[in-house]
Amino acid sequence: MSAKKLNKDPLNLIITGVGGQGNVIISLIIGNAFVKEGYFVTVGETYGASQRGGPVMSQLRISTESQYSPFIPDGCADIILGMEPVETLRMLGRYGNSSVITMVNSRPIYSIDVTAGQAEYPELQSLFDTIKELSAKTWVINATAEAQKMGSPVFANAILIGALIGSGILPIDKTSVEAVLRETFLREIVTNLAAFNKGFELVK
Repeated sequence: MSAKKLNKDPLNLIITGVGGQGNVIISLIIGNAFVKEGYFVTVGETYGASQRGGPVMSQLRISTESQYSPFIPDGCADIILGMEPVETLRMLGRYGNSSVITMVNSRPIYSIDVTAGQAEYPELQSLFDTIKELSAKTWVINATAEAQKMGSPVFANAILIGALIGSGILPIDKTSVEAVLRETFLREIVTNLAAFNKGFELVK
């Protein structure tokens, strides 16, 4: 399949969260779907103390022309998909710019310091307001809450992928992503596809 021309080449996508949320699987699915459509895709992964819920970030650089360096320069993200609000804001501070588009899962994950009472998690609405101020466009998605209704918070990954594709901010065909989902989730594919479609609904 031949790739569609990008409005900006390379297109720089950051997926950020904390260890254990499924950050890497989301980047794998989206990256593979772009490859199926004929794009060059480079993926860079950055892990913090992921075993302890530390920050994790995937950087995808998507192009119709060539393979780029796997790491996005500071201030050059086009899209940030945040699986956790504080980590989303952290990435905006480093990679954001006046035209960046942000999508953030509304469910916070508290660090050990916060749960031990040694630090305070920011007020959520204030977090979302700041994220919106720093972004050209923002979606706040209740992915974890919707996933729990489907039986498990792990379905938040497919919901966020669906929301990202359904928003139209990525030049990629829904059927390509569905094909990769079928290859990736050999079990529970019915529920993952339902979660993917739920993501579409949440951005409409």
